[in-house]
Amino acid sequence: MSMDLYIYYKVGATAAAELAPRVRALQAALGTRHGVAAALKRRPGERDGCQTWMEIYPDAPPGFEAMLAQAVQDSGIAELITGGVGGRHTEIFVDLEACA
Repeated sequence: MSMDLYIYYKVGATAAAELAPRVRALQAALGTRHGVAAALKRRPGERDGCQTWMEIYPDAPPGFEAMLAQAVQDSGIAELITGGVGGRHTEIFVDLEACA
């Protein structure tokens, strides 16, 4: 069963320029290794000096969540996210038919 992962987190506005290329590199590496086409989005504007970002991994293979967690740990991006690794919130969605 395929799943889509939506991971959102807060980023301090001052860390955004440094974080963006790191996340894009992480997503490119995951795409090459696991065939996942990723996207990186953010909410418009800022609140309390922070931006809200979202990583999207559609049609992720089984076990991808654990591979992503390891890749995040290895990349060091958590140090630039408000709340570190614990600041990353993951939502998993599956096709409606898979829930029936």
